[in-house]
Amino acid sequence: MDPATIGMIAFGTMLVLLAIRVPIAFALIGVATAAAFAIFALRTGTFMPERAFRATASLVFSNSFDLMHTFDLSMIPLFVALGNIAYRASITTAVYNSARVWLQQLRGGVAVASVVGCGGFSAITGSSIACASTMGKICTPEMLRLGYDPRLATASVAAGGTMGSLIPPSVLFIIYAIFTETSVSKLFLAGVLPGLLTLFGFVLVIWIWTAADPAVAPARGERASKAERLQSAIEAWPAILIFLIIVVGIYGGFFTATAAAAVSVVVTAAIGFAQRRLTLRDMWLSVRETCVQTAALFAVAAGAKIFVAATALTGMAPALVQTVAEAQLTPAVLLLCVCAVYLLLGMFLDPIGIMVLTLPLVIPLVESYDMNLIWFGVVVVKLLEIGLITPPVGLNVFVLSNVVGRAAPVGTIFAGIWRFLCADVIVLFLIVSFPAISLLLAQAVS
Repeated sequence: MDPATIGMIAFGTMLVLLAIRVPIAFALIGVATAAAFAIFALRTGTFMPERAFRATASLVFSNSFDLMHTFDLSMIPLFVALGNIAYRASITTAVYNSARVWLQQLRGGVAVASVVGCGGFSAITGSSIACASTMGKICTPEMLRLGYDPRLATASVAAGGTMGSLIPPSVLFIIYAIFTETSVSKLFLAGVLPGLLTLFGFVLVIWIWTAADPAVAPARGERASKAERLQSAIEAWPAILIFLIIVVGIYGGFFTATAAAAVSVVVTAAIGFAQRRLTLRDMWLSVRETCVQTAALFAVAAGAKIFVAATALTGMAPALVQTVAEAQLTPAVLLLCVCAVYLLLGMFLDPIGIMVLTLPLVIPLVESYDMNLIWFGVVVVKLLEIGLITPPVGLNVFVLSNVVGRAAPVGTIFAGIWRFLCADVIVLFLIVSFPAISLLLAQAVS
């Protein structure tokens, strides 16, 4: 059996394992190790397992060791800790509370505030699923209490939660940067305008929906007084400060991305304790949650690194590049095919699984067409973002349904989510058609 055949079997096995919800790390490590062992054992044409043990062990342990010593990887636990501490210190919810006070007099204003709150939450935590889970506990019950249609009350939060993938800091951007050897800082900056464009698109969806069907949102609420609005804006200052530390600190040349994450963690904890919203028990729980989440992410990253090394042994990437070159596909057709694959996989698999499964094959193709990897990273993350709310397995939809309970069955959320999916597709089209949207800020600071 030739290495290419082993590689195809490995990819097929990975898809099946991920589809039946085998933990990503176990699937990656197991399949990659088995594939590498088979390639080494069949190297001479005859199956000789005794020659494969040492080579396979070297591949597995050396790649895992190299990954764990990657400096950029240290950002992940810091940003995860930042999100956990900010949540327990009520900093992440202050943006929503402020937006709600300012917008409650508008029809559908609380739904708009939920989307804005999700954007603010994302700007601190960088996790879409955490955003959907947390904001779902806060925003959706409030909207249902006010008489919002369950479709709008749930879909706005499920869609808004996806912005954690695009608005910096983003764990997906960090993983993409590690495996493509691109700049994390440039990727973060490249996600700003697409993230804001997505936010605008979601707000526009709510405005059109409520204008076309006023029954989905209650009548306008009472206009908050100037004092109330001022007070709510003041209470949101910690979130704004943390976001400025990350963005201005990195792109003003004051910090590296890792240092910015570390400083943000210290500042967030200090603010939480100073405002007496954070206790030692909260801090301990945040650290414990960070350790669990980071261990899971590191296991996935290690498995992905091993899988990439095993894929390189199969020779599939060069063969795929040659096949595409012989087919003489135009860049537009290639991008269309890539988008179709990601959207299809997004219906069944989680974002990290899709990324680590496809990047070993897709990145050589992109490089062969001289496409900008920073821009392509934004396209990939946007595609993964869309997958989070795409039926039949939109992770954010199921997370929100579990959080809200019987008031928001999955079918109800999907019934409202298609409008936001349309906005996402339009934004994706703009990002693909006009790379300057992603590259303008990244090139400005390079």
